[in-house]
Amino acid sequence: MTSHILAKDLTVEFPIFENSHRSLKKKVLNLSTGGTIGNDAGNHPVVCALDGLNFDLHDGERVGLVGHNGSGKTTLLRVLSGIYAPTRGAIDIRGKTASLLDVATGVDPDATGFENIYLRGIMNGFKPKAIKSKVEEIAEFTELGEYLNLPVRTYSSGMMLRLSFAISTSIDADILIMDEWLSVGDADFQEKAAARLKALVDRASILVIASHSPDLIANVCTRKIQLEHGKIVADEPIVKPEEPAAAPGSFPIPSAEPANE
Repeated sequence: MTSHILAKDLTVEFPIFENSHRSLKKKVLNLSTGGTIGNDAGNHPVVCALDGLNFDLHDGERVGLVGHNGSGKTTLLRVLSGIYAPTRGAIDIRGKTASLLDVATGVDPDATGFENIYLRGIMNGFKPKAIKSKVEEIAEFTELGEYLNLPVRTYSSGMMLRLSFAISTSIDADILIMDEWLSVGDADFQEKAAARLKALVDRASILVIASHSPDLIANVCTRKIQLEHGKIVADEPIVKPEEPAAAPGSFPIPSAEPANE
């Protein structure tokens, strides 16, 4: 099946609800002006995170999302991952999708490392048989050894990130959704992580990644979509330089943390 993402007038709005009973300012104003205290008429204000987006992504495309903090990049990634539904418009996604938005999401601190491999696998839609076939490979990649038999709450933050990264990147998908590039562990482990990410990206038909790193976008992506205040202000191909910006087979790994948008 050919992978495909089509957005038509994609809009996502978040309502802002007031609690009039807790608004001392509103009560004082109403009393001082002779008004009555009551509920609003229902016309609540909203924040428009994505405003009428239209785009079409095809097999082989590596799309970089750029824009300032709050431009809508992360919201769009969450729509593509199925976390948010459009308020208006439509999004049509053809192909199995995997997301690397927050690799630590869904980890149970009281469960062991091995148990968390199964829990995360089930959350990602795998059947127990499929998860079992990946356990040995995931365990070896983490280099955590006997710690995998201990509760995750006993792990250091670096150990937990290794485990989460290994689980999240063990899946194969037609469409890969990422928020920034991941920096994991010490220098040696980062080299392993970069190779694993490259293999994952190479296997995907479509990549969509949000990043603040111009070098990452230039080296990895074939197309750039720029967002400002929830709107697409630029959508253009990336022209590769005659000389590669990075050595063949290598990926830059920025240390920037994903921004909430």
